[in-house]
Amino acid sequence: MKASYPAHLPCKVRARLAALLLACLAAILLPVACAEEEEEATPTPTGTPTAAVTDTTTPAAQVPGITDTEIILGADAPLAGAMGAVYATIPQATGAYFDYINDTQGGVCGRKIVYKLEDNGMDPAKAAEAVRKLVERDKVFAIVGSLGDLPHSGVWDYLNEKGVPDILVSAGAHKYGSDPEGHPWTLQMIPDYTVEGTFFGEYISGNLPGKKVAVLYENQVFGYDGLAGVKDGLYPDKNEIVSEQSYESTAVSVRSQVANMKNAGAEVVVLYATPGYTAQAVKEASQMGWHPQWLMSYVNSDPIIFQFVSAELMEGAITLQSYKMATWTDDPAIAEHHRIMREYGGPSPTNFSVYAQSLGEVAVEVLSRTCDNLTREGLMDAIESLTDYHSDLLLDDINVTFSDTDHTALQTSRMLKLVLQDGKGAWEYFGPLLVYEGGVVQEH
Repeated sequence: MKASYPAHLPCKVRARLAALLLACLAAILLPVACAEEEEEATPTPTGTPTAAVTDTTTPAAQVPGITDTEIILGADAPLAGAMGAVYATIPQATGAYFDYINDTQGGVCGRKIVYKLEDNGMDPAKAAEAVRKLVERDKVFAIVGSLGDLPHSGVWDYLNEKGVPDILVSAGAHKYGSDPEGHPWTLQMIPDYTVEGTFFGEYISGNLPGKKVAVLYENQVFGYDGLAGVKDGLYPDKNEIVSEQSYESTAVSVRSQVANMKNAGAEVVVLYATPGYTAQAVKEASQMGWHPQWLMSYVNSDPIIFQFVSAELMEGAITLQSYKMATWTDDPAIAEHHRIMREYGGPSPTNFSVYAQSLGEVAVEVLSRTCDNLTREGLMDAIESLTDYHSDLLLDDINVTFSDTDHTALQTSRMLKLVLQDGKGAWEYFGPLLVYEGGVVQEH
């Protein structure tokens, strides 16, 4: 943006005024003033005056959420209620990491990060209210790490219409990362549910051929995308889906859906359900004497699931992830994560908090690349040029890449299986890395 300058009086008028004040001073002032006027009238091709002013950055006062001392970011997430009990730790852990950066590095670009959180209640209307407050009242620079597929459907059009960066969204619906042309300001951090479902489908056909498959899914975009992915990944000549059962997010019980899957003869069940309903399904099946092979979305890939259902009932269940486990405290990166959470007011470390810190790391990385152009446009340029960025919290050979045509950070994962260790549940990785590229699953 071209810097603005105060208007100058014409040279002849200025000379007369100067002469009235002091003739000798006019002799000095006149050539300088004329030179300034000439230089301002002749900008360089970049729009920067050729005179002494060389800083091309937009003044902080003109950029929402940027002051001389602060970068104000915001996010909406479920912070209370049943969903808050599961997922509120994610934005809290990201905030703790920002506090760590403020304390140890003075923030980013010489400014402290302020991270404002608002409760979205997992409701689109409440999310819209929360985000409008963040943008219009709090004047945030960017929305970073908003959480929840359903609530985000109520805000992403608004943010894109306003030109507010909507980055590192913790929502895995396919649409949030697949429409960079229609929603250029939105970028997705967590894996796409459709891609995840494709991984599950291919795993089933490759390792459990001939088994009858059922899918229990939430009657929202989370479930729709997961179901579509499973269908895409399965080989019809190897596996048949014998039952598709949906449930409402307000349902009291999924017992009837579980009974329908059992009666259909399903031997493998894929769960596109949040932890509470996943736990219900597993417990109901056990009470019916039915023990299929369970595969479940990564939204369940945290030890918090054991607060809802015993590890013994879930033994052998399969999910996937891209991160090191929070229990790997011998790993230096995980040990440091534990320290940061402990010393900067974060939640008790879990797999979800590991993910949340990595989200914060990506945010800090792209902000640091924006210091010479600390604008919303500059931030988007920086994040769309992020290639093969590796956090030490990610598994080896898994990196974060964005571009102006690819707005999903992670499309590589590895399978996890729930095992019992001394009577307690633990997730263990197995098998190759699964990479989704060009609509094809590759094993590395």
